[in-house]
Order: sequence, then structure tokens, then C-alpha cells
Amino acid sequence: MKKLLVVLALLLGAQSAQAQLFSKERLANLETFDKRFLTWGYFLGFNSYDFEFDYNQEDLAENTDILVSADVGFNVGLIGDMRVNNYINLRLEPGLYFTQRNLMFPGFTEERDALREVKSTYIHVPLLVKFSTKRLNNIKPFVVAGLSTSLNLSSNESNPEDNNEGQFRMTNTTNYYELGFGIDIYLYFFKFTPSIRGVFALSDELVPDDDPNSPWTGNIASMKTRGIFINFTFQ
Repeated sequence: MKKLLVVLALLLGAQSAQAQLFSKERLANLETFDKRFLTWGYFLGFNSYDFEFDYNQEDLAENTDILVSADVGFNVGLIGDMRVNNYINLRLEPGLYFTQRNLMFPGFTEERDALREVKSTYIHVPLLVKFSTKRLNNIKPFVVAGLSTSLNLSSNESNPEDNNEGQFRMTNTTNYYELGFGIDIYLYFFKFTPSIRGVFALSDELVPDDDPNSPWTGNIASMKTRGIFINFTFQ
């Protein structure tokens, strides 16, 4: 009888383990997390900023465009999330973004004239709408869209010197629209979210040189930031 009970117990244990491993419905972590009206967290991540240039006159000659070399930057910030319903959330994600872009201007023979290093430290504040799917076990994909603004702490907009003295000038503030997607992963103690987002400036960021015929800015109609953010969120 004892041997029979042991065998039955082993069979029941194996059946239970098989049910948890292979069934569609598994044990859910943080089951009540998404029922909270407000949640908080922080994020760490990487960025890659670029510029999109529009020119006053299109030159048919080759190698006349400004070349942009983007370095990988670093992001850190906080998250405030407000639940609207089971599928929609409002998110505020203020953060600090560090980045550098190197601009190579055509037509110069010396590097000191051709190269401009644009280092930026942004306070970036997006207001996003998050559209989620139904939660499947411990994951939930989503897409986000919204508007944002940033303050460039490294801006030299009011600097009286321009490119003639080696100073490439940009505006202090910029507005953007943003689009992205990610996956919420519900772990035992917290929710982990990898996401990727594209940002696109709505306003011209160039402060032109004093000389309207400047070889650096004279032919630029507008200069707008575009970039990619890869963030890892912990809530």
C-alpha cells in the first residue's frame, strides 16, 4: 500500500509539473500589478541621435551634404504611470539624456573648419499614451505614441560667437513626436520592460551664423533632430 501511494504521488506531481510547463495558462506573477491606478519606476538605456537637414538650394555636385556621425549615448530617468483602463495608460517619463553628434561640413581643407562636435545634455520630458494587448501569462506587448519637449543644457543659443570662431549653435528647447513599442515582462518581484522608441523633432534647432552667406549654415533651411531610444524599465 505504501509503495502504491508513493507511485500515485509521483504520478500526480509529474502531471502537475507538466500542466504548468506546457499549458497555455501558467502561474502569473504580480497578478494585481495592472489594477493599480498609479505606479512608479525608473529606466536606464541608450540613445542614438541624428540630424535631418533640409537645404535652401540642392547642389547637383557630389559630396555637398553635411555628414553626421552619431555616437551612442546614455539615458536615465523616472517613470510615472496612470491607468486609464485595462488597455490604455498615460505615462510621464522625465529623463536625462547624454549624446554627441559630429558634423563634417564639405568644402573645407582643414579639420578645424570642417569638423564640429555637438555635445548635448538633454532634460527630456515625454507624455506618452501606452496601448497594450491582453496579458498572456507573464508578458504583455504594447505600443506607445506621444509628444515631448527637451531642454538642451549644453545649448549655446545666446553665444555671440558663431562658426567663424568654431562655435556651432543650437536652440535651447525642442519639441518632438514619438513612436515605439515594447514588452512588459512580469517577474516575481517587479515588472521589467525593454522598449525601443523613435523621436522626431517638430521644430528647427539651428541658430544660423551672423553672415547669411556663411559656408557652414548659409545653405541650411532647417535642421531637426531624429533619434532612437532603447530603454530598460523597472517598476
